[in-house]
Amino acid sequence: MASGEDEKLRLVNRLGESRSPYVRGHMNNPVAWQMWGDESLALAKKHNRLLFLSIGYAACHWCHVMERESFASPEIAQILNSHFIPIKIDREERPDVDAIYMNYVQATNGSGGWPLNVFVTPDLEPVFGGTYWPGPNHSMTAQGTLLSRTVGFLEILQKMRDVWTKQEARCRESAKEITRQLREFAEEGVHSRKLGEKSEEDGLDIELLEEAYQHFLKKYDTTNGGFSIAPKFPTPVNLQFLLRLDQWGSRVVRDIVGEDECKHATHMVTNTLRKMARGGIRDQIGFGFSRYSVTKDWSLPHFEKMLYDQAQLLDVYLDAFLITKDPEMLGAVYDIATYLTEPPMAAQTGGFYSAEDADSYPTHTDNEKREGAYYVWTLKEFRSVLGDRDGNICARFYGVLADGNVARENDPHDEFISQNVLKITTTPAALARQVGMTESEVVAILKEGRKKLREYREKNRPRPALDDKIVVAWNGLAIGSLARTSTALKDIDVEKSTQCRKAAEGAAKLIRQELFDEESKTLYRVYREGRGDTPGFCDDYAFLIHGLIDLYEATFEEQYLEFADILQKSQISLFHDSTSSAFFTTTPHPSLLLHLKSGMDAAEPSSNSISASNLYRLSSLLNDDGYGRLAQETVGAFEAEVAEFPHCFAGMLGSVVLGKVGVTG
Repeated sequence: MASGEDEKLRLVNRLGESRSPYVRGHMNNPVAWQMWGDESLALAKKHNRLLFLSIGYAACHWCHVMERESFASPEIAQILNSHFIPIKIDREERPDVDAIYMNYVQATNGSGGWPLNVFVTPDLEPVFGGTYWPGPNHSMTAQGTLLSRTVGFLEILQKMRDVWTKQEARCRESAKEITRQLREFAEEGVHSRKLGEKSEEDGLDIELLEEAYQHFLKKYDTTNGGFSIAPKFPTPVNLQFLLRLDQWGSRVVRDIVGEDECKHATHMVTNTLRKMARGGIRDQIGFGFSRYSVTKDWSLPHFEKMLYDQAQLLDVYLDAFLITKDPEMLGAVYDIATYLTEPPMAAQTGGFYSAEDADSYPTHTDNEKREGAYYVWTLKEFRSVLGDRDGNICARFYGVLADGNVARENDPHDEFISQNVLKITTTPAALARQVGMTESEVVAILKEGRKKLREYREKNRPRPALDDKIVVAWNGLAIGSLARTSTALKDIDVEKSTQCRKAAEGAAKLIRQELFDEESKTLYRVYREGRGDTPGFCDDYAFLIHGLIDLYEATFEEQYLEFADILQKSQISLFHDSTSSAFFTTTPHPSLLLHLKSGMDAAEPSSNSISASNLYRLSSLLNDDGYGRLAQETVGAFEAEVAEFPHCFAGMLGSVVLGKVGVTG
C-alpha cells in the first residue's frame, strides 16, 4: 500500500477509554488520538503510516502549552489524522515506552524532556523526535529567544509527511541504523562482564566515592547551593549520597574521602537544602516543593508538585535534621510530611496520589489557566488580605515587589506580570530592626500572615488539577520516607509520628489488597477507579520493597518483611538477567524496541541501585546469603560504567559501600 493519506481510514479520538488523567485531558482534541497498544500498532502496519508518539504527564506545564497551541488546532489535527497514527501516552503509566524514546531523543538532540514527541516507523523504529515545538497558536512574546526561533510543529509535520511519502525507504534505513546504535549503547557496559566472571580487582573500588565527591565539589554552586546552573533540579539521590559520606560509620570511607571532605559534603547539602527551603521552589505558605527551578537561585519554579520528589526530599531533609539538629531542616520535614499525609495528596482509600499540576485558573471565574496562578501574589493582594502594616512586613519577608519579582526573560507567556513568587529574603531579626519592632512581634505577624494567606488562597483560587493515579513505585518511596520520619519523630511529636506511620501503613495495605495478585505474586502498577491493566515494572517492585523494609524497621511488623521477601522473589523471577545479572526495567514484549536496564540515577533513583540495596538489607534481615550474592552481582553488572562515571551512579555507590564494609558498617 502506498504511504500517505488513506481515504479508507477514518480515525476517531479514543482517549475516553483511558483512566489516565493526562491522557483523558486530550479526549476532546480534534486530533484523533489512539491508545498505545497492539490495535494501534497494527493500524500503522496495515496502512503504512508513521506513528506520532506524544508522551507526557498530567502535571507537566509544557505538555499543557503544546496541547493548547497544537493539539487543539484543527490545522494540526487534519495533518495528524490524515497522514499519521497519533498516540498519546502517559509516561507515568508506561515508563518503559518513555525510556526507550527518551534515550533516542537525548542521544540525537543532546537533551530531553516532556512533552516527548517522536515519529516512529510501523516497526517502532524512531525517525525524528524532540520535546516542545511551538504550534500555530503559540503565544511566545520573548522575541529573540531560542524559543521564538524554534521550528514550528506544523512545519515539522509537513516535512515528516513529505519525507515518508517520497523517501520512505531512506527513512526506514536511517531508522534501522539509529535503532542498531541504540541497542549497542543499551548493551554497552552491562554486558561487559558475564555472570560469575570476576574483574581483575574483584569488584568496584571504594575509592570511587572520592572521585564522585570531587565531581560534585567542582559542580557546587557556592552562592546558591545545588550542583548546576539553570534549570536547577534537587536530584535528591545525589544529596543523600553526599550526606551519607560522613554517616556510613566506616573508618574506611572517611580515610578514602577525607575527614574534612566528608564534613564539607554535609555542608554542601545542608546549604543547598537551606537555599531550597527559603526559595520559590518551596510553597512558602502551603506545603511541599515544586519539581525544579527555572533559575539558579531556586526563586522561580515550574510549579508542578510530584509525589516522587516529596518522598525523596523528605528522606534527605530528615537525614539533614538527624545530622545537624537544625530546626530549619525539621521544619521542612514537617512541611513535606504534612503535604503527603493530608488532602489532596493523601487518598481516602489509602496511598498517595501522583502530582498536582503547574497550571490553574487564577480565580473561580477565569476560563484560561496560567502557570503558577495558585501560588503567585501581587503586592496589592498582600495589603488587601493582611492590611497595610502586616502586608508590607510580610511582603518584605517574602520578597514581594510592586512590579513583581519575575524577570522578563523568564516570562515568555506574560503570565507573571506584576506577580511575585514567594521566597524568604531576610530573617525575622533583621526585619524587626528594619521596621522598629521586636523579633517576637515580627514572628507573630509572619505566622498569622502565612495562615491568612493560605486561607485566602484556598477559598478564592481553584486548586491545580490533581493527578489522582496511585502509582506503586512512587508510593513505595513515600512509604519508606514516612516510615523513617515516624521513627525519628517518636520522641519529638508523638501525634505527627503516628500520622506518618498510619499513612505509610495505609498505602502498603491498599497496594497489597488492590494491586497485588496473591495467586501469581505479581504487582499491577496503577490504581485509579480500580486496578489498572498495566503490570508492575521493575521500579514498582524495587521501590515498594525498599519502602516495606523501612516500614518493617519502623514497626517490626513481620507482615511487611514477609511481603518484601515475596516481592523480591517475584522481581528476580520477572526481571533478572540470568546472563549478565542486574534487572531489566520490564519484561520482554514485541512492542518494546529495546530491553533496557536502569543503572544511572535521574530524578528518581535507578531501579537497580535500589534493588542492590534491598538485596543487601534482606540478606542481613533474613540471613540469606543468596540475596547478598545477587546484590554483589547487580552492582558488578554496571562495573564499567560506574568506574568511568561514578557521579552518575550515586545510588549504586551506596551499595558499593554495603558490599565492602557491610550493612551495619
